[in-house]
Amino acid sequence: MQRIRYYYLIKLQYLGFRFHGWQKQPDVITVEKMVDRTVSFVLGRKNFKLLASGRTDAKVSVNQTFVELFVDEEPINIDEFLSEFNKNLPPDIRALAITETNQDFNIINHPKQKEYLYFFAYGEKFHPFCAPFMTYMKDDLAIELMQEGAKLFEGEHDFWSYAFRPKPETKTQGKIDVCKLVENDIYSANFFPEKSYVLRVKGKGFKRHQIRLMMGVLFDLGRGEINLDFIKQTLNAANRIKLEHIAQPSGLILNEVSLND
Repeated sequence: MQRIRYYYLIKLQYLGFRFHGWQKQPDVITVEKMVDRTVSFVLGRKNFKLLASGRTDAKVSVNQTFVELFVDEEPINIDEFLSEFNKNLPPDIRALAITETNQDFNIINHPKQKEYLYFFAYGEKFHPFCAPFMTYMKDDLAIELMQEGAKLFEGEHDFWSYAFRPKPETKTQGKIDVCKLVENDIYSANFFPEKSYVLRVKGKGFKRHQIRLMMGVLFDLGRGEINLDFIKQTLNAANRIKLEHIAQPSGLILNEVSLND
């Protein structure tokens, strides 16, 4: 007997500070584990499957991403499901919408573009409440120089140096459409420092830790430990420069995943 399956796309957001990333792991709390438990409770059954458009690391937050939900046997009422799903999710996870799709759609292979934001501040130590949203740098930073460095990442490059532990078969060639460092006017709070900054990066795909490795290089540049020429050298994969500075995860937000037609 052929299995009947129904397909749905959930738009999701979450604060990642207390989670050990998206993917299920034994003995720790992850976003996938909490979403899976909540779907099971709302549906009252376990004959379903979840597939995310990408994984996030521990403490990384998401403003908007997609999760594909496969449900067997009978369809769900999407309006009722969305309401009950949000009521039972923990307060740091929220479903923004759910739509029906079909078996031809695959969240992993479907063309998409992602925008990441990395927030930071330097100088006077900021309020501890900022910790889930931005990284504190104790050293003064040459922001204008970092802005020059950020622009070097735009375009087609071999990002071998920015791929965490690449294997011989790892595809490291890629394109970054936008990479710019600006003053933060996106998020504000009365406990935020007077001035903070954000690195905005947009492209079709990124390797594990790529944004955090890019941010680490820019921090090193801003502190005077490297120069612009070093960044240019890292974008030539023939140099095989292995980078060690992975910026803290809590300043990173997956801001948006756009599904292309």
